[in-house]
Amino acid sequence: MRDHDVRVHRSDENLPHEGQLAWKMAEVAVDPVEVEADVEEMIINRIIDNASVAIASVTRDPIVSARAQALSHPVSRGGHGASVFGAEERTSPEWAAWANGVAVRELDYHDTFLAADYSHPGDNIPPILAVAEHTGRSGRDLIRGLATGYELQVDLVRAICLHQHKIDHVAHLGPSAAAGIGTLLGLDTETIFQAIGQALHTTTATRQSRKGEISTWKAHAPAFAGKMAVEAADRAMRGQTSPVPIYEGEDGVIAWLLDGPDARYTVPLPEAGETKRAILDTYTKEHSAEYQAQAWIDLARKLHAEHPEAADPEQVASILIRTSHHTHYVIGSGANDPQKYDPTASRETLDHSIPYIFTVALQDGAWHHVDSYAPERAGRPDTVALWHKVTTEEDPEWTRRYHSLDLAEKAFGGAVVITLTDGTVIEDSIAVADAHPLGARPFAREQYVHKFRTLADGLVAEAEIDRFLEAAAHLAELPAGELGRLNVLAAAGVLDPSAAPKGLF
Repeated sequence: MRDHDVRVHRSDENLPHEGQLAWKMAEVAVDPVEVEADVEEMIINRIIDNASVAIASVTRDPIVSARAQALSHPVSRGGHGASVFGAEERTSPEWAAWANGVAVRELDYHDTFLAADYSHPGDNIPPILAVAEHTGRSGRDLIRGLATGYELQVDLVRAICLHQHKIDHVAHLGPSAAAGIGTLLGLDTETIFQAIGQALHTTTATRQSRKGEISTWKAHAPAFAGKMAVEAADRAMRGQTSPVPIYEGEDGVIAWLLDGPDARYTVPLPEAGETKRAILDTYTKEHSAEYQAQAWIDLARKLHAEHPEAADPEQVASILIRTSHHTHYVIGSGANDPQKYDPTASRETLDHSIPYIFTVALQDGAWHHVDSYAPERAGRPDTVALWHKVTTEEDPEWTRRYHSLDLAEKAFGGAVVITLTDGTVIEDSIAVADAHPLGARPFAREQYVHKFRTLADGLVAEAEIDRFLEAAAHLAELPAGELGRLNVLAAAGVLDPSAAPKGLF
């Protein structure tokens, strides 16, 4: 990897294209380096993972709405169209990216990478796959495009913090997806450079979508970024240019949205000829909740079995979770969001409330992507009583480990202190989720397949489940024009077109 110094430049410095971060990212995208076998294996795993969570959400309101929007648009003239999860009809690639992006993101249940900022790198898959299918590319082409998308998003997330300035993390997704599309299509450096700039310019937004009363837009935000990436690539291919320098300009993203005119970032990118391996540093979710909650669900399940008295609010005086800055201030009591303790709050709010999640997992000894968020579950009196005894605080050591560059000590958990009414104190800790590569039960192909089969059960016919898994497993062998085989069709009667809400389209 080579570190690139990125700073703000005055307009009269005339920073050349070749010196700009967007250009250096484009150079990574055009590098013809081969994808290594373990990276290819993980790309297939993540395609299966995305399909799992997309099909599980196929009847939820945001997906029904997004799918109806997408299928209101015919296949565009430049290709064969792209599939929409669950449906047989195709639409134009930007709208397929939109609908599938919402489906993948809705349950907060796919992969993650956390460093200087947050991300769900699997959000790269819907737009890149949609363009690949529309343009008749092969499985090998798709693998190359996705390797780029993952690489560049992870590299940006390692180096540039968005959330500190309340900018939503999808601002790293637009550029990575645009670059991945560039690799997929074999575009030249200049075209990819312009697409990256346009994608970034159109996808910067505030983090209010993840604050307070969290709305359905949380699922739409990465889908919007993917859709913008497709459209940015289209415009760049037609010769249209972007704001330059998009990152380094004196009125650019860094100067006005991030650390300001005196900022400097060090962004690591692969050298020419260096393989793209960033996907191997990412991790998926066993549970449908914000990633910071994964380890806490696993610890709560353990405590449920070992200390059933801790699940009874009449026996508990307090529960204190000591954790990282992020967990405390984003999904913990440090956010100062009363909605995180509100049993009538939206699902999107509850999956960003570690007090709620820990309480339910502690009482149930399990976590379910639907049942654990049901209104009747959230409103259960004993749950509400225990939930309101849970608080979080930042622990400097857990914050340090969260930000550690040493993957062997990097942690996303913390320590819990449960004080019972009789004075007994129960203490335990966890560093990473069980499904993490360094966890108790790391996810491999077997676990990804199990997750897909579990979530698709009752929504997809058994023969269709088998067909999809076979196609995904042999992705590199899929010939040009056959990527539609990566779609998953819902079983008869699952989708109800008449239930789609009406809009403009």
